[in-house]
Amino acid sequence: MSRQSAVAKSKRLGSAGRLIGAGLTLLALGGCRQKGPDAASTEPPRNVASSASDRRALSLTIYNTNVGLVRERRAITLGEGRVALDYKDVAALLQPETVHVRTLAGRDDLTVLEQNYRYDLLSPETLLKKYVGKTLRVIRFNEKLGREEEKTAEVLATEQGVVLRIDGEITYGVPGRLSFPKLPEELVAKPTLIWLLESQEPKQELEVSYLTRGMNWSADYVLRLSDDDTSADLTGWVSLSNESGASFEAAKLQLVAGNVQRLPQDLQDEGYAYDGSFAVPQRAATPSFKQEDLFEYHLYTLDQPTTVRDKEKKQVTLLSAAGVAVKKKLVLKGAEYLFRAGTHPMLANQKVRVELEWQNDEKTKLGMPLPQGVVRVYKADRAGSVQFVGEDRIEHTPRDEKVSVSLGEAFDVVADRKELENKVLSSCVIESEWRVELRNHKDSAEVVEVTEPVGGEYEVLSSTLPARRESARSFVFTVPIGARGKTELGYRVRVRYCADPPRALPMKRSAE
Repeated sequence: MSRQSAVAKSKRLGSAGRLIGAGLTLLALGGCRQKGPDAASTEPPRNVASSASDRRALSLTIYNTNVGLVRERRAITLGEGRVALDYKDVAALLQPETVHVRTLAGRDDLTVLEQNYRYDLLSPETLLKKYVGKTLRVIRFNEKLGREEEKTAEVLATEQGVVLRIDGEITYGVPGRLSFPKLPEELVAKPTLIWLLESQEPKQELEVSYLTRGMNWSADYVLRLSDDDTSADLTGWVSLSNESGASFEAAKLQLVAGNVQRLPQDLQDEGYAYDGSFAVPQRAATPSFKQEDLFEYHLYTLDQPTTVRDKEKKQVTLLSAAGVAVKKKLVLKGAEYLFRAGTHPMLANQKVRVELEWQNDEKTKLGMPLPQGVVRVYKADRAGSVQFVGEDRIEHTPRDEKVSVSLGEAFDVVADRKELENKVLSSCVIESEWRVELRNHKDSAEVVEVTEPVGGEYEVLSSTLPARRESARSFVFTVPIGARGKTELGYRVRVRYCADPPRALPMKRSAE
């Protein structure tokens, strides 16, 4: 059976307590020699267990696609000969087909014969199911006799209640407690990797790595604006979440930022998403991560070991910068449909968007690749209390690129948009005239950028303010407005949004 078909078969077995990939020989063992079970000794293997207490080194690489790479070294006393090694304290959501094991000693010192992943966990329900068709004891207290009585019972079924045969009678709902003669071997308290090995040395140091689902991270940024909105203090935080089913003590932590491709079968049954929401942390003193390039991604390494416990969310400082130069913008954006055939009703009290932008470079005291995440913006009121003023999500941003976030709508700056004329010049060319009135109800002057996406080739025929060509399909006006004043913007534009149909050429008359 191929490796792929073995894994596919194990997934079809569900959670009924089967072994994933039973008898599956590792294909990439690094420093371990391989051979089939027929070459092993006929003596029964010696059972050895290894737990987290055997760890000598541990590192985690977490991706922002709900997957983590676990790498650890354990010093284990195996003895010599055939050994059945129970490798415990692994992630419950590990992907067994990704396990890689090698010995740090010589290549011939250890041979891996089989690998199994046992994940049928011990519980009252699974224990009862294993005893269907077998006998156990029912112990209950006899009030008349004043002592406990025992009855031997055969388990007939466990679905929707336990059905037993006692003294030749079939019954259910029997009071008392159940006593089992022994624990089935296939049930384990925690998910466990099980290897059948042949060891040539009594002590081995193994290096084991595997991928596991349920580990995720996101970047969260706290931006605190200055009083005049021209600078800000920026703090970046890494928000970690561990739902893998295992805790990792004193691990070297690394994070990969970038869109790492994963195949659909690796994404199934994840069902976990973390929004990164936390209470607002205070500004960090210094960055805790060092950044380096990794393939076409970026790798961030924490400068000290950290503990990532199961069912835990934690934050670690990513970056910190004070006095970052920022620019606040008020933006009124149009829509492509406005420049098509047909008149449009007046659009009154249109909202103006508020945006912040800054340059991610060394001049602004940044210049570090910024992982995608949520930027939350705060500003102090007149009493000095910090207030939340908006948030937005940014994508992965390389250094020396501009960062822009949209925070909401301005309260005191509004606009009316009115179409004065709409002239159809051809099936694909429209000429229209517009008036945009912007009103500022604040005690300070403001500037609004009016951005018009037209959805086709255009020509601004006339305007009351200079038009700036932003792209082949949009143009921008910069409109100043005085304190508690208004400004009227007028312009006429011709837009071609499709190609005119070709004209039919006159046909030549044939010579008579």
